[in-house]
Amino acid sequence: MQRRDFLLTAVGGTAALTTAGAASAAKAPNTAQLSDRAYMAGLLQKMAGPVLVNMAKGELKKTFPVEVAPNWDGRDKRVAYMEAFGRLIAGAAPWLSLPDTATPEGQMRKSLTDAAVQAYVHSVDPNSPDYLLWRGHGQALVDSAFFTNALMRARKQLWEPLDATTKKRIVQEIKGLRRVSPPYTNWLLFAAMNEAFLLMIGEDWDPMRVDLAIKKMEEWYAGDGWVADGSKFHFDYYNSYVIYPMLVEILEVLKAYDAKFNNLKPADELAKWLKRMQRYGEHLERFVSPIGTYPPIGRSLTYRTAVFQPLGLLAWRKSLPPSLPEGQVRAAVTAAHRAIFTDPSNFTADGYLTIGFAGHQPTLGDRYSNNGSMYITSEGFMSLGLAEDDSYWTSPALDWTQKKAFSNQTFPKDYAVDY
Repeated sequence: MQRRDFLLTAVGGTAALTTAGAASAAKAPNTAQLSDRAYMAGLLQKMAGPVLVNMAKGELKKTFPVEVAPNWDGRDKRVAYMEAFGRLIAGAAPWLSLPDTATPEGQMRKSLTDAAVQAYVHSVDPNSPDYLLWRGHGQALVDSAFFTNALMRARKQLWEPLDATTKKRIVQEIKGLRRVSPPYTNWLLFAAMNEAFLLMIGEDWDPMRVDLAIKKMEEWYAGDGWVADGSKFHFDYYNSYVIYPMLVEILEVLKAYDAKFNNLKPADELAKWLKRMQRYGEHLERFVSPIGTYPPIGRSLTYRTAVFQPLGLLAWRKSLPPSLPEGQVRAAVTAAHRAIFTDPSNFTADGYLTIGFAGHQPTLGDRYSNNGSMYITSEGFMSLGLAEDDSYWTSPALDWTQKKAFSNQTFPKDYAVDY
C-alpha cells in the first residue's frame, strides 16, 4: 500500500514538496494497514516536510510558532529554529543518504533532500531570514553537533552539493563555536563531533577536544552497557539521545581517517564501544512492552522515540547483536512509534511537533524545552537509512522480548556483562 503525506508537483523533472502538501501532513493518517516501512517513512515525511520545505524558502522563522515549556529558563527563544533544523536533519540524514529511486518514497526523499540542501544554505547566510542563532546562546554548540552529524551521515547528498561559499560559512560558524566551553557532561561530545566533522572534510581540527570526550566517557562508564552523564549516574535516556551514537560515530571517523594522538587506538576504542552499545541496545529492546509502550523515565522525556536511536544505528550499520534479530527489533521499534504517535496532538495543525511525550503535554517539558527541541525524535528513524528491500524491512516480524514473556513463550534470560 502506497501513501503520500505531501503533494508532489513536477519541477524541473523532479518531485517537489508544496506548502499545501506540508500543511496536509498534520492530518492524522489511517496507518493501520501500512507496512512497517511505509509507516515509518510516512511518519518521518510528516515530521520533516514542514521544517525543510519552509526553510528551503527562507520561511521557517516566518511559519514556525515557537512554543516553550511553562518553566522556560528565559534564554533567547530563537534557539528553537536551530534546534528544529539541526536535530531534524540529523535523524533524517540516513534516509536521505539512500540512492535515488523511482518509487513514490524515492521521489519524496529526493524532494526532501533538495529542500535540505537549500535549508543548509539559508542556515549560514547572514542575509537570509532563516540565518540561525550561531553567535548567541551557548545552546548553539549542542545543535551544531546534530547539524554536522547530518553532514557526516549523508555527505554525498548534503555536504557535497553545497556551493563553496556555503561550505566556507559552515566551517567558520563551527570553528567559531570553540568559544563555548562545554560542561563536563554529554556536552563534551558536541564539541568532539564538530571536530570530527572538520577532520572529515580536511579542515584543521582540535584533537584535544576529541580526546577529552573519549576519556571522560570511559571514566563515566558505569558497566553493563550504561554510561553516566557526568560524575554521577542519571537514570534517563541520554545514552540514547547523545552518548552512544555520537561517541561511536566520532570513533568511526577517527578510524576511517587513521587519526593518531595521545596513544589513542581508534579501531580498538570503536570495537569496545560498539560492543557496549549492543548491550545497551538489548536493554532498550527489553523496555518495549507487549503493546509498544516503554518506561517514561528521566529528563528530556519529550524527545520521544529518540530513545531508540542506538538500535537504529546498529541496524543501519548491520551490527545488531545475535540476540536481536532484525525482524524482532523492527517490530518492537515500530510498535513503540505507533504507541507514541497515535495521538494527533503530537503535531500542530500546520504539521509542526508539539512539546509532549505521547501527545501535546507541555508540562512535561524541561526548563530548556521548546518545540524545536522535539525534533531530536527524528533520531528514532535511523533504520530508514536501509533500503526498502533490505532484510531489516523484508524479514518476518518477530515477537520482541516482553511480548514473548507475557504470552508464556520461551525467551532468553538476561545477565550483566563485564565489558
